[in-house]
Amino acid sequence: MKAFASEINLIVLIPLVLQLLGLVLVVLIDPYVEKKQRRLLLISAALIASLIAENIVSDWFVVHGDVPPARTLLAIYGYAVRPLVLLLICYIVAPSRKHTPFWVLIGVNALLNMTALFSHICFWIEDNHYQRGPLGYSCHIVSAIILLYILYLTFTAQAKRDRFQLIIPTINIALVFAGALMDTFIAHTQSGITFLTIAMVSSTLFYYIWLHLKFVHDHERALEAESRIRIMMRQIQPHFLYNTLSSIQALCRIDPEKAFEVTEQFGTYLRNNIDSLDQPSLIPFTKELEHTRVYSEIEMIRFPNVRVDYAVTDVDFSVPALTVQPLVENAIRHGVRIRTEGVVTVSSRRTDLCHEIVISDNGKGFDTELLKTADGTHIGVRNVKERIEKMCGGTLAVESIQDKGTTVTIHIPINRP
Repeated sequence: MKAFASEINLIVLIPLVLQLLGLVLVVLIDPYVEKKQRRLLLISAALIASLIAENIVSDWFVVHGDVPPARTLLAIYGYAVRPLVLLLICYIVAPSRKHTPFWVLIGVNALLNMTALFSHICFWIEDNHYQRGPLGYSCHIVSAIILLYILYLTFTAQAKRDRFQLIIPTINIALVFAGALMDTFIAHTQSGITFLTIAMVSSTLFYYIWLHLKFVHDHERALEAESRIRIMMRQIQPHFLYNTLSSIQALCRIDPEKAFEVTEQFGTYLRNNIDSLDQPSLIPFTKELEHTRVYSEIEMIRFPNVRVDYAVTDVDFSVPALTVQPLVENAIRHGVRIRTEGVVTVSSRRTDLCHEIVISDNGKGFDTELLKTADGTHIGVRNVKERIEKMCGGTLAVESIQDKGTTVTIHIPINRP
């Protein structure tokens, strides 16, 4: 019988050890796993390895000798560590939370099991047999509570993701539940390794796979978003440069000296700001105002009937490059330049929740439904809207009345993600 038990031990032990070694190796070399999650996975692997050792040593004492103190200490360790491994999974699923109440539960569970050193309230060893006391299921209850919490964290963390990604965490939780139930209600085998320990090894490995897939998915989405932003910036920049140079060209005919002055000013402007124009990153709002002022001054020279006013009271925030300027350009070129006295107003203010930018004009207005079409006339507005949403978590709304004018309102959250 002892030889048979030893053979079963090896059959179960070798795959478990290989899984843990493989997990440690891939976690160490995987570039997608963040540092904190890597540390948690390695700690989990170490704790599970210690549980395997505890199972093997406890089983050895059962077969080879009656040593109640040693078996009691090993059982206390096993019951204290199992919920801890589950709590580490909480930090893998929701790393930003502290999970403090569950540390308290784990502490209480450990203290209850330590009473086995001097009482029978949880468990005791008698005649080399394990005996369960009235609080002998404290580890099971705490573990079940943490498992339900993991299930809650998983579904809330993945609420805005692909539901398909919930399969692996759900299977993991089911495995651990099944392992605990089998250890409780099915007679213990001669393998020495408990069903719960086996389930924990498999679930930790599967959680690594889940983490890897999640990080790869997030990385690909970030690259896709960055690529889309770069494409949009390339669409806006030539449009901006072309129209500015066209304005300077017009000035060459009506006021060559002014054209020379504006050209020099514009050249300095480009040299100082080409970096912000060439990358899809946030820039200070003051710099975006500088872009807008240079452009609008050139346009006001070309169109004397146009005036751009500023009512700016809030500048301490950042926006995507070429956010306000394209909107002022639209207001001038497609709205107010036909008016006898066209006025564009740029204002900003801070509210309790956001920074608000408003670009309004008294132009001819337009049908806002055209923003949903592929019409190139309003591509600048659509691009600004999409970049505000993706880069700032903000919003852009357009209100326009035919022959009355247009108002564009941008809200940028103060505490944006």
